[in-house]
Amino acid sequence: MRSMRLRIVSAMLILLASLAGSFQLASAQDTGTQATSTQATGYAVKKPVLGGACPLCPWGKMAEVVKEAMQPYGWDIQICYVCAGGPREARMVAGAMMPVPRGSASDQLPLPNGPVDFGVTGSQFLQWAYLGIDVFANDPEGPRKHLRVVANIQEPTYLIVAVKAESGITDLGDIVEKRLPVRMVARTSIGGGITPAILAYYGLSKEKVESFGGSFRTRYEEGEDADVLIGFGSLVNAPEYRLWYQASQKYDLKYLELSGDLREKLAKDLYLERKEIPLGLFRGVDRPIPTVARTGIVVYGRTDMPDDFAYTLAKAMDEHQDLLQWTHMNFSYNPHKVWKAFDVPLHPGAARYYKERGYME
Repeated sequence: MRSMRLRIVSAMLILLASLAGSFQLASAQDTGTQATSTQATGYAVKKPVLGGACPLCPWGKMAEVVKEAMQPYGWDIQICYVCAGGPREARMVAGAMMPVPRGSASDQLPLPNGPVDFGVTGSQFLQWAYLGIDVFANDPEGPRKHLRVVANIQEPTYLIVAVKAESGITDLGDIVEKRLPVRMVARTSIGGGITPAILAYYGLSKEKVESFGGSFRTRYEEGEDADVLIGFGSLVNAPEYRLWYQASQKYDLKYLELSGDLREKLAKDLYLERKEIPLGLFRGVDRPIPTVARTGIVVYGRTDMPDDFAYTLAKAMDEHQDLLQWTHMNFSYNPHKVWKAFDVPLHPGAARYYKERGYME
């Protein structure tokens, strides 16, 4: 009889424990806590979340290259297609933030159910975040000194200033001097303080342009009419560069040079390179145009990235360089530059791989 009672009590305890566990799981799901979601992603389960951008965007396409390159090594990279937006991507990686919808077309793609583990961004954005300058200067977090480079893939883009050929404008200073009522599109959202610095140099602003009877926009809409165009460009129909891809076909453009001292200041203060827009890059570029340029899409993480993962990631990007050439982007792998991005330290796991390959100096 006693053994029978013990068996009944044991069965009841097991049932109660099971019900309690089920209740806790349901409560976590109902309240939106990460009690279960953190088990679905991360390095421990070989499903780290990669902060990227839309599939047509440079950072989004690089994220897809990373995902495909890592598959043969047993890693299932979870891409966040809504983690970008200028400095937002670096902030999300640095803060291990949860992906949240942004009300864009990319929200239709799967949203990872875990915090961002590593990311893809522009080399200048990573440098600015690491130093806490430019668009990161006023962040309460200060410099993100825990960020680390894994691979810097080349992707050159040029700062371009162009006007309609019939406008008669030969220098941006003409707009203020002659109080011209121009329709201006100045991309200020993807280059940090670069475009604002150019506008300030020539005494231009939204208010100033509108006071002359003109208009000022920061985005280019397909079919929109514009007299003056400013922004970074490459011959790619990505959202960031669509301005030049489309406008150079729609208009007869004249491409302007920035003043030499401005180019020098931009290069020094914002980590750009003094380069020339190549002859023939766009319709109407009939000579090399002196300008500033940027290059480098950085795959990076934090100091908490496991060494073995960083090593494998560096190895995968090297061994699968062929993936770069089959995207719509102008990506290339340079072994002399892949392991460095300005002042941001290289992850020790990646450093071990590059040293074995003899890439590092």
